[in-house]
Amino acid sequence: MGVLALVSAVGLAVDDRILVGAPIWAKPFKFSVSFIAYALSVAWMLSLLPRGRWTGWWAGTVVAGASAVEMVLITLQVVRGTRSHFNQATPFDNTVFQIMGGTVVVLWLGALVIALLLLRARILDRAMAWTVRLSSLIALAGAGVGFLMVRPTPEQLATDNPPIVGAHSVGVPDGGPSMPVTGWATTGGDLRVAHFFGMHALQLLPLVLLVLAALATRSARFPRLARLADERVRLRLALTVSAAYAATFVLLTWQALRGQALFAPDGATLAGAGAIVLLGGAAAAFSLRPTPGGPSPSPPSPPASPASPAEEIAA
Repeated sequence: MGVLALVSAVGLAVDDRILVGAPIWAKPFKFSVSFIAYALSVAWMLSLLPRGRWTGWWAGTVVAGASAVEMVLITLQVVRGTRSHFNQATPFDNTVFQIMGGTVVVLWLGALVIALLLLRARILDRAMAWTVRLSSLIALAGAGVGFLMVRPTPEQLATDNPPIVGAHSVGVPDGGPSMPVTGWATTGGDLRVAHFFGMHALQLLPLVLLVLAALATRSARFPRLARLADERVRLRLALTVSAAYAATFVLLTWQALRGQALFAPDGATLAGAGAIVLLGGAAAAFSLRPTPGGPSPSPPSPPASPASPAEEIAA
């Protein structure tokens, strides 16, 4: 994936072809970078397993293999100058997309096995254990959003033998006005928003926990936040952040399915976002409350009294 990201970056610089409103090499570049982050996160999570490492190794290998096949087919279609996703224009294009669909199912099942292994694993740090478990489940749901994209749109259903069946956008055709870099639709819903947000829970949620652990550690430059040294406080915060993340993922999916652009929310979407912020903030404040029997900050040491001349001589 690292090599393909470099190749795709060169393609973006030297190949001016546009496909569905975006540079033709944008898709393999974004997919390869995303798979790098995904694979590194899964590899790290598998290293936490105290048992079931053999099963985890095979599941991880299946995920990596399916990802590689997916990227080979995407790149093949880029070289041919045609779409990889939803393409049924020719028997060959249809075969390529069907194989891609099969690899996605295999990848999802491999990720499911890893999630189940993590659910059963006994990881000593409970905050880390639940962060890893919940982030893997949210990422699994994020990957599952891809299955919603293969449904034919109303316009495709009204056409006999449409060359394209399925879409990223909802309510607007793919390839219309879009955001820079991401390519997400700006005039209608886009399922890629929730897909991206859900899958990258694998990186973002553990990162939050690492920040909390860093804040609980005394350093020369930053004082320690003593309350975060309590594992139970970190656990409550980890559960709160995970719940808020999952609720935001559901909200983004609902928003896209209603044909609503990310930055054009209606009253219902804003109300949902407000509820997540308020409830999440209240839960975070509750999580930070002192825990009975938990560690407390050490009292400052009293200033040393000046030594007497006799004590100095003895020293």
